[in-house]
Amino acid sequence: MEHFMGEGWRLRPAGGATGEAYVAEQGKQKIFVKRNSSPFLAVLSAEGIVPKLLWTKRLENGDVITAQQWISGRELTVEEMNQDRTAGLLAKIHRSNELLAMFKRMGNTPLYPEEIVQKLERQNDSDTDIKRHLDHIRTLMPSVQEETYVVCHADVHHNNWIEDDQGSLFLIDWDGAQVADPALDLAPLLYGYVPKEHWADWLDRYGAEPSNSLRHRIWWYRLIQCLENILWFRSVGQEAEELEWQYQLEKAWASAPD
Repeated sequence: MEHFMGEGWRLRPAGGATGEAYVAEQGKQKIFVKRNSSPFLAVLSAEGIVPKLLWTKRLENGDVITAQQWISGRELTVEEMNQDRTAGLLAKIHRSNELLAMFKRMGNTPLYPEEIVQKLERQNDSDTDIKRHLDHIRTLMPSVQEETYVVCHADVHHNNWIEDDQGSLFLIDWDGAQVADPALDLAPLLYGYVPKEHWADWLDRYGAEPSNSLRHRIWWYRLIQCLENILWFRSVGQEAEELEWQYQLEKAWASAPD
């Protein structure tokens, strides 16, 4: 990466799961550089969802390097997730025809409930409790079919919501984006950050009617989120986190909508 950027640029890791993101500095110039970023970064930039895309270059080995405007910002706090602007930005993303059209042009197909459950079944290490949960979740699938599929970020954790010095809000880290039921994003956001008594208000700001169907789908995707995290933290040997998600799963089952 240093060779590609040229003389005078200093690079330092910018964190992230892939280890392919860097902060590049040359004098007073500072940019965010990433290898093989989301291919629809240009659309996200044009719609103001992520910081401005400066350039994109393809290397001889096929890798794509992108550079974005560096913003001196901060992550949203847990308390700030229950705000009009998070609801508004997520609504903008879910209703973007441009994002959806580009994602489909790339050959991506919707992520259906059956595919999600099958993936978890493959990941399960013969744990009979996990199998029991998955079997029950399977019986619920006929009631969580949704005709409207949108581009979902699929990792709406508060660390990915960034506010710049001017108060503009961005949602970053789009590597795991999917075309899916919008409940895929709504479930972790509502269960993780919004008190249940405020759900109706938050969904109103998002622009959705809190129907029984939507509440049921949000609940179903919360169950899925819990199981995904249990299996993930188990795979990396983080027992405390695994136990926390087991507790969250029990809470989710107990909160089944009427």
